[in-house]
Amino acid sequence: MVGAVGDDPYGRESIDALRAEGVDVSGVRTLGTPTGIALIAVAPDGENLIVVAPGANAGLDLEGQPLSWPEHASVLLASLEVPMAGVVAAAELASARDATIVINPAPGQPLPDSLLALRPILSPNERELLACGESETQEKAIASLQSRGAGSIVVTRGAAGVLIVQGEAWREVPAHPVRAVDTTGAGDTFVGVLAAWLASGSTLDDAAAAGNAAAALKVRSPGARHGMPDRAAIEAELHR
Repeated sequence: MVGAVGDDPYGRESIDALRAEGVDVSGVRTLGTPTGIALIAVAPDGENLIVVAPGANAGLDLEGQPLSWPEHASVLLASLEVPMAGVVAAAELASARDATIVINPAPGQPLPDSLLALRPILSPNERELLACGESETQEKAIASLQSRGAGSIVVTRGAAGVLIVQGEAWREVPAHPVRAVDTTGAGDTFVGVLAAWLASGSTLDDAAAAGNAAAALKVRSPGARHGMPDRAAIEAELHR
């Protein structure tokens, strides 16, 4: 785990929670700015509106303090809640190690050519897809990203399921029927499981199916972290 927190209770609680789950937090840096926070409003149908104050993450400098690459690592997963220069630096390091690069372009924003040239797997939701593809329709956004070098594109669409685009092949993964209580964290759950399954040797389709099942489990519970399932629960949902 690479990121930044502040020297405050939010930062210390976040680090403790990650350690409790067995996450290596040696790459998380403590800076002199407050830990990032998110204010979340949830509608009765489970949809959410999130306002993020990035805090310490905005000051993460991976160029000034280079990363080391764990020997066993085969997948890099990055979001855009840290400066883009750091995301590109990490992706270049992963590419040099022949690792799979997965980018969750959240918050949605245009992506630099230097990142797309590394042929990452992109995993946006529908709004993020339009933002990073700088287009007004799904088809144009996907075409734009592909023309600039993006590898596979995996679009999460809530109740409409998941769209997988590889070259000219478009495939859909149906959503699991579920009554959503809170969709906060569903995208994070999906892409985290997607990366984990890819790291264990799964195909992109199987990894997306696992992420889809995990997100369905997550939205049944309130809160961003609460309800994120473990591997056993995901596998049970896949075989249900």
